Amino acid sequence: MKQFKERVDSLIDLSNRTSATETSSSRGIGSWVDTELFYELRTSSLSFIKTLYGEDHPYYRNFDAVVLNAEPYDTKQARGILNSIKSEIEKGWLVTYKGLVTAEIFSDFLEMAEHLIAERYKDPAAVVIGSTLEEHLRQLALKNKIPTEDTKTGKAFPKKADLLNSELSTASAYNKLDLKSVISWLDLRNKAAHGKYSEYTIDQVALMLQGVRDFISRNKI
Repeated sequence: MKQFKERVDSLIDLSNRTSATETSSSRGIGSWVDTELFYELRTSSLSFIKTLYGEDHPYYRNFDAVVLNAEPYDTKQARGILNSIKSEIEKGWLVTYKGLVTAEIFSDFLEMAEHLIAERYKDPAAVVIGSTLEEHLRQLALKNKIPTEDTKTGKAFPKKADLLNSELSTASAYNKLDLKSVISWLDLRNKAAHGKYSEYTIDQVALMLQGVRDFISRNKI
């Protein structure tokens, strides 16, 4: 959480520095702020808010809609939104915190897989990518109120990733194209886990890494 507070503090400081550049027309027909600083503030803030809340959150939509021009009023609106976000962070109201922590962990594993691919270790890379994908499916299931355990036998067992994938697609958590992609990625992971190393190539593992990264990015927890 500390890193988020430090980031929003730096953006608020940038908004203050931008406001300090306010210049008025000698004819009194308008005022403006430094254009370079303003657009640095806008793009950096939108990137931060998107990471923190997603594009559908009111903070993102509001910031994108009202912080448009290199003018003092727009800069003040930017600072107001950033101060509200800072308050939520400081008071522990950041409801996506779990998702962000999980996403950071997933990113670390996928970077590990990328390193393995670069070193030509396609088989452990495939297992790491597949395991990361499976855990993401479990987190998505929890988000969508889909049980992650099977209790039909009277004893709870974790559901297999293939079943979670099917149930998530049925619940419209993601589309049929994603469903088919996940099926193929899980199949490749299973081949790697069961020693069927000749049935796939390093290029296919690299494509799997790219696809899983995109899938996780688009289907946030």
